[in-house]
Amino acid sequence: MLKEWEKSEKPSEEEIKARLEAVKEKLARQQLLIKEKKVPVLVVLEGWGTAGKGYAIGQIIQNIDPRFFKVFDMEKTKKSLFGPMDLTKGTCWKTILIFSLPVILSYLLQQVYSISDAAIVGQTLTAQEVAGVNDTTSLVFIFLQFAFGVSAGFCVITSCNVGAHNPAGVRRSLTTQIVLSGVLTVVLTALALVLLDPMLAWINVTPDSPEVYRAAYTYCAIIFAGIGAQLFYNFICSFLRSMGDSVTPLAFLLFSTLLNVGLDLLFIVVFRWGVAGAALATGISQCIGGLLPLILFLGKNDSLLHLVPTRLEWRPFFLSCTNGMSELMGNISSSIVSMLYNFQLLNYAGENGIAAYGVLMYVQFIFIAVFFGYTIGVGPVIGYHYGAGNHAELKNLLRKSLKLNIITGISMTILANLFAGALSRIFVGYDPELYAMTKSAFHIFALSFLVCGINIFASAFFTALNNGLVSAVISFLRTLVFQVGSVLILPAFLGLTGIWLSNTFADLMAMLISIIFLAAMRKRDHYA
Repeated sequence: MLKEWEKSEKPSEEEIKARLEAVKEKLARQQLLIKEKKVPVLVVLEGWGTAGKGYAIGQIIQNIDPRFFKVFDMEKTKKSLFGPMDLTKGTCWKTILIFSLPVILSYLLQQVYSISDAAIVGQTLTAQEVAGVNDTTSLVFIFLQFAFGVSAGFCVITSCNVGAHNPAGVRRSLTTQIVLSGVLTVVLTALALVLLDPMLAWINVTPDSPEVYRAAYTYCAIIFAGIGAQLFYNFICSFLRSMGDSVTPLAFLLFSTLLNVGLDLLFIVVFRWGVAGAALATGISQCIGGLLPLILFLGKNDSLLHLVPTRLEWRPFFLSCTNGMSELMGNISSSIVSMLYNFQLLNYAGENGIAAYGVLMYVQFIFIAVFFGYTIGVGPVIGYHYGAGNHAELKNLLRKSLKLNIITGISMTILANLFAGALSRIFVGYDPELYAMTKSAFHIFALSFLVCGINIFASAFFTALNNGLVSAVISFLRTLVFQVGSVLILPAFLGLTGIWLSNTFADLMAMLISIIFLAAMRKRDHYA
């Protein structure tokens, strides 16, 4: 058959043009027929270069009524779905919700990860090993807060630069952020390892309890050795959110979480590596989670997310340190307050009181994840509009955010009371007395959800406006002064109930301070 084939002669240029004209006329007629029959048609062009596809499309649509077709660029579509959002455009409320939802999911995922990790450790290790791991949580937390506070400040600086259409400032912020993560890694890792013994003694973990001490030392040493990955991951995710990308950090976190749970099961259950296996699983998953963003930035792209040589500036570093002080102070204060709660509970309720409080902390994080997630998500939006000088949108953001936090607070309180029994049973259902105490405590403790969202948002709102001093004052008063005062004074009059009410009373006092500052600073920060 092929042997019988004969190559036809190439048509002349005039004949080719005549054929094309005939095909174009037929295409125009067919288009009208397709429209009358209401038949959808999809034409996909793949291959050639940009110029080649453009020429081909131009030839196709030349004789088609422009009212009846649309041209889509798949690359642009892809970027709009997965790339950074322009937070200064579009409907404010819609933009906030779309951007914040992945952040809320990220925060919830972190809490689920913590609970699942604790469950695997609790079910497989000895009681002494579990105690050693749990006792060191506050130490690891305090060290990480330095990075979290600074990254919050960087997020604001980056958002303002993007809002002001300053790409050079954005790149300098990214470069400085990455350099800073390296510096902090070296400093914090060295300090943590050198001061490990004194810090363990500070939380009463000593060689007098050899198994607990050995577990705590092993866990901390491995976790602190890989602390750089956690710092880098947090820095990069903050930068991505400040650029308008809240989906990519969620994807990184989801991958890291699943990897951590898988490695926990492999190292602890299968290999029987004990505490070292738990620490290695966490460290490896965080290292990989920290390297993935680096691959993203090193990849070739035309966005501001691409690393390029740029001048290193230390002014953004110092600004971020001061502006992120409220987040740093709030998180460290929480660790201190938790220790005070444990001290008071031991006096008023014994070991059961401490156990009940531990359950409340786990469950509380799930409920307030919505507040923190929304706050983290809306922060870059506020920074964008502040940097762009959109004062009307700032006012709109403040008003709608306060309404949302009030509605969410009421909803969270109702849900917490409805599910207090079920949630308590999951953690302490094995002990009827402890279950009853935890359920009763949760009903009282849940009242704090009514107002805590307003305080969390108010502090973050001023951080986003580059007003770190006011933000730090609100955070300091709420998390340290009011909570310390409440947990020390209220039990003297109300007993154990006073301890469970301390959080609510502190949040009520902090809300009054937040309202005063919001009213006093409205002219200065242009959201009146």
